[in-house]
Amino acid sequence: MKKKPFVKILSLALAAITLFVLCACGTAASSPAAGPVSDTAPTEASAASNGVLDEIKASGELHITLSPDFAPMEFIDSSKDGQEQYVGFDVTLAKYIAEYIGVDLVIEPMSFDACQTAVYAGTVDMTISGFSWTEERTQNYNISNYYHAGDNEDEQVLITLASNGDKFATADGLKGAKIGAQNASLQQSLTTEQLPDSELTLFTDLGTGVLQLKNGDFDCITVAKGNGEAIIANNPDIAMSGFKFVVDEKYTGNVVLLQKGNDALTEAVNEALASSKDQWNTWYEEAKAISGIEVSYDDNGNVAN
Repeated sequence: MKKKPFVKILSLALAAITLFVLCACGTAASSPAAGPVSDTAPTEASAASNGVLDEIKASGELHITLSPDFAPMEFIDSSKDGQEQYVGFDVTLAKYIAEYIGVDLVIEPMSFDACQTAVYAGTVDMTISGFSWTEERTQNYNISNYYHAGDNEDEQVLITLASNGDKFATADGLKGAKIGAQNASLQQSLTTEQLPDSELTLFTDLGTGVLQLKNGDFDCITVAKGNGEAIIANNPDIAMSGFKFVVDEKYTGNVVLLQKGNDALTEAVNEALASSKDQWNTWYEEAKAISGIEVSYDDNGNVAN
């Protein structure tokens, strides 16, 4: 049986502490989009869209941005440097997309909010950082088809200090509780809607949020299940509270954000997503293993699906 790999991982925001946090997945919305959305006139859109994809191919580089503080989706492997230090499911997916297009991948790390701004302004080609579909995003970006990283987004949960036991396992137990969530995130919306009697505090950086939890500033933090597992795997003083949010199916997948009107590039991304679908579970299990989450292996020493 293959030995479980161990890599020391540092959060970008807190280099001295191993924390794994979720890049937020966006606010609630109505219904999912199947592909790119563009308000540009067809002839203009086609020319501009093809031009962007042609420029990427001519330059030989695909520039993407992500916020590498969201294990097992994107995070930092401190044993590596340069572009190789960025690891996780989204990083593997980004490499696949670049290879599918026939170019090299260039990762430009930045904060979650800055990722969106950079795509909107056109300073990078796309962002792949645990984004959920929202109606608002369809108005401002081209949205790829869904992709699914294992069960990372299947459940949205609360994490708390292990010493709290099941104190915060129910809605009644969470009345008046201090809960932290990332600003403008799906987690913020869920907490506001389903735990209205709690005291919600927002933060920008989730690494800082986990540190605040450990310092007692919060009773709980709202996170995606997979991210919560990664945090707990590397912080034995943190545990699942036992509470789970009700989550609409349309928020259980992730999407790639591209600049509005870049339809040809969006189509290429969707083709790459369709082509790589059978590998998603393996990529996710491999990312979990690197991040410290317990995984199983088959008789040949490969990650079991």
